[in-house]
Amino acid sequence: MSRIGRLPISIPAGVKVALEDHGVRAEGPKGKLRTELPRGIQVAVAANIINVTREAEDRKSKALHGLTRKLVANMVEGVSRGFTRVLDINGVGYRAEVKGTELHMTLGYSHPIVFPLPAGVTASVERQIIITLTSADRRVLGETAAAIRGFRPPEPYKGKGVKYREEVIKRKAGKAVGAASSG
Repeated sequence: MSRIGRLPISIPAGVKVALEDHGVRAEGPKGKLRTELPRGIQVAVAANIINVTREAEDRKSKALHGLTRKLVANMVEGVSRGFTRVLDINGVGYRAEVKGTELHMTLGYSHPIVFPLPAGVTASVERQIIITLTSADRRVLGETAAAIRGFRPPEPYKGKGVKYREEVIKRKAGKAVGAASSG
């Protein structure tokens, strides 16, 4: 049996989980989320525990078993605590600010970038260079963070660009360093 799929999911206080037709719905203090269940995967809710099981033992069912369990666990954690992603902006003149539901960024282009935040995602900016994104839906949060990073990915020579807080940029030596040592 799947090592991840067989683990039970505990439901924290204040979270309601309901089984629907081919899906699971979770409600909590941070919002409401719903996910579809793939064929051959069942979810059972008993007391404060959710168990995910599979009908067949074929390769696809085994893969979907662990995936479905993790998606349901992310839903429960999202509606109870929420998820956070932090982006750092590095570069002279690079900055960001939040105006309503839009993120306005200056990233070295000839024009400012206006990024509308998707529903359910909120942003805050500290010191104009640290963007903190929060959401109950982990998938939407990750896609939003990747889209913002994609406007100016960090480059390896000076490290300028938008990067995740935990990301490590492998730095390269420039032409000047290589020319001086071979002289």
